[in-house]
Amino acid sequence: MSKIITLFNQSGGVGKSTLTMNLGYHLAKRKHRVLLVDMDPQATLTVFMGLEPSELDKTVYEAIVVGETLPIHKDIHNMDLVAANINLSGAELELVVADMRDVRLKESLEGVLEQYDFILVDCPPSLGILSYISLVAATHVLIPIETEYKALKGTELLLNTIARVRNRANRRLKVAGVIPTMHKGRTVQGERSLKSIQEQLSKIGTVYSPIPETVTFADASEDHVPLAVYKPKHPAVVLLDQIAKNLEGLQ
Repeated sequence: MSKIITLFNQSGGVGKSTLTMNLGYHLAKRKHRVLLVDMDPQATLTVFMGLEPSELDKTVYEAIVVGETLPIHKDIHNMDLVAANINLSGAELELVVADMRDVRLKESLEGVLEQYDFILVDCPPSLGILSYISLVAATHVLIPIETEYKALKGTELLLNTIARVRNRANRRLKVAGVIPTMHKGRTVQGERSLKSIQEQLSKIGTVYSPIPETVTFADASEDHVPLAVYKPKHPAVVLLDQIAKNLEGLQ
């Protein structure tokens, strides 16, 4: 059964797109068939994967708004991609009055479920309808959270949104875990925030080892490759692979 994992946090700059690309790559290295779906109008994941959003004729917009078949770009670093561009920003308004809006993404993905073992969905940094339908479509939600004090302040809204989806629209949604990101090791704030994340969020799911803050992620993204390709011996590569290994065991 295909696992659909939505990476969700309403805050921006927590590493959702970076994690989506890199976790997908490690799952693909483990011989899984992987599809990435960019649901962010900023199209960061699309850019990271080496595509130019403004040059795309078809994106996820046509699938969820117009009802067309998912436009899939094949075999980018052994993964497939459903791209996004700025057209997706209009979907927030158009879906407000659309029939069956909650299940638009879910129904689009149903046609390709047999082709993939893992589908990773990169949400926009908001609590809007694009994030909502991404959670409705998911079997699991994975929560990246920056190890800073301010990041914890928005956790209640995030968890309330997940609870709202689970209460009605997607009762089978499970929490795949929490990934502390952009961790500034050996700083008081970083260690204190990490401890708070571990104490508060371990109740809802596994809290993984923190992903360190490093410019190497940005360098790899600029080259449109996963970290493991850009710098295979970087310490974060082992951490990412361990998370991917754990995701294999999701029920």
